Amino acid sequence: MIELEAERIASEGGAEIVARGGEGHPERASVDSREIRAGDLFFGLPGESADGGGFASAALEAGAWGVVVAPEHAGGLEGGWVLTADDPLVALQRLARTWRRELGCKAVGITGSTGKTSVKDICDALLPGRVHASPENFNTEVGLPLAVLEAPVGTDTLVLEMAMRGRGQIAELARIADPDVGAVTNVGPVHLELLGTLEAVVETKAELLAALPADGAAVLPADAPELAEAVPAGTRTIRFGPGGEVEAASSQVDGGALDCVVRVEGEDARFRFPFTEAYNLTNALAAIAIGTALGSTPAELAERAGGIGFSRLRGELVELGDGIVVVNDCYNANPISMRAALDHLASLDRDGRLVAVLGDMNELGPGAESFHRQAGARARELGVEVLVGVGELAPAYGPDRHVADAESAAGVVEELLEPGDTVLVKGSRAVGLETVTDRLRAARPPADGDPR
Repeated sequence: MIELEAERIASEGGAEIVARGGEGHPERASVDSREIRAGDLFFGLPGESADGGGFASAALEAGAWGVVVAPEHAGGLEGGWVLTADDPLVALQRLARTWRRELGCKAVGITGSTGKTSVKDICDALLPGRVHASPENFNTEVGLPLAVLEAPVGTDTLVLEMAMRGRGQIAELARIADPDVGAVTNVGPVHLELLGTLEAVVETKAELLAALPADGAAVLPADAPELAEAVPAGTRTIRFGPGGEVEAASSQVDGGALDCVVRVEGEDARFRFPFTEAYNLTNALAAIAIGTALGSTPAELAERAGGIGFSRLRGELVELGDGIVVVNDCYNANPISMRAALDHLASLDRDGRLVAVLGDMNELGPGAESFHRQAGARARELGVEVLVGVGELAPAYGPDRHVADAESAAGVVEELLEPGDTVLVKGSRAVGLETVTDRLRAARPPADGDPR
């Protein structure tokens, strides 16, 4: 619940009350009138195809506590509080910034070319107290304030994912989140279509570091000295990975889990992680570094490692009939995450063929074809026997079969699979490769009927 009076919501959001509603406070903020629950505060945001302000009446009819709309949409609205703001998005962001201050908790901002969602998920499990983490992909100028406004009173730590689509966006998100700890998971050739050079990507990620307070902390990969240079003077820096303050002293796979001794500033603790992927070990080290920055001991963090779980579509193993296993990793893709996913596929202890269904990697700029070609070569080097490319850029993978879209890919993959195959499904979000996994689940359920 957003425990602010209507008058305070209006003043903090730069809005004006034009119609009064009932008593109490809004439960949460929402920008989708189709998902309104009783007690919500609806923000009518302008969009590419429609103006959300036009759905304010529907939101009130669905039980919204109130609405925030541009003045031209306020006429005739009734049934709850009606607030007007020249820019409802700015009102949403200002209200989120106020609520973050009201919570009085610690806040963590996480950005990076890959791994930020997984680091957030691991933090959600490892950090003590009441943790509120960004749901799914609530990581944009709209999603992040919604995530903040969902945090309940009594939250001890906010863990917020921050996406980047251009210069200044992370700085904008940091102004809302006011982070005590800023973590950059890595920097790679992502968003080059928008920013042009890897140096420009580094500069945009460093916007988070510039927002840190003097008593805050920066969590950075040990192999990225260019980021360390961007940390404000006097701000604590904790590096993760080989040679950093947080590193894995040893690790071994045991029964579908990863037993690991993690060394934190010279102190060792044994973690048992419910995953085996090398890239998720790196993500876990980043999360442990974040916990360290917030004052937790390695032993305290290790106690919670068994509760780690990941957001859907991110490396989940799906068991099908005929002994087929799908690595469902189709939430997004770029050269770094693609290589990591292929390496993980090759590391699985399986007897059958390795199959890769690879969709386009978007926003890579002029070097896109080269990045796809390198990924395809890596797949063959690791022993992938069947490669299906999906999308306009996918021919550069050197696939055995190429199709235009996910729907076509589903039929082709179903036809090509053999008993015992292990299949990686990965591509940029826009390709929608979850269609392939969903079709395979339906066509080849496990023999015991479990729809895992």
